[in-house]
Amino acid sequence: MSKVGIIMGSKSDLPVMQDAIDILKGFDIAVEVDIVSAHRTPEKLFDYGKHAHTKGFSVIIAGAGGAAHLPGMIASLSPLPVIGVPIKSSNSIDGWDSILSILQMPGGVPVATVALNGAKNAGILAAQIIGSSDSSVLDKILTYKDGLKQMVIKSANDLK
Repeated sequence: MSKVGIIMGSKSDLPVMQDAIDILKGFDIAVEVDIVSAHRTPEKLFDYGKHAHTKGFSVIIAGAGGAAHLPGMIASLSPLPVIGVPIKSSNSIDGWDSILSILQMPGGVPVATVALNGAKNAGILAAQIIGSSDSSVLDKILTYKDGLKQMVIKSANDLK
């Protein structure tokens, strides 16, 4: 069974990151959630990044605000795909600092980056990565996407 590691820089990031937790649990994908600060707990960050692939994780979702070094640092240490969630935090410059810190990675250290506070999409992307080699997860993604289509059709019909 695949597992996704969801990490964030501080507890204040949890309300945003909860969307990733919820969507993954909805796809019956195991999640392990932790707080790993790139700036306040660098030893924990290095340990997490170097060993995540040995703990059954398939994907890591890392959310951070402000300078937002967490996703990039994890990606520099781990062979796993990393999805970065920029978070608009209290010390943020409208979230742009977080977006650019995660998005503008140097060649060789990719981080898939979702929209500001876009943890739900990070969860869906993680599920799609897992679904590329797990047919039961793929089936759930297909059902989920059909549900989105049906909501739009219903909304359009409600207008008439």
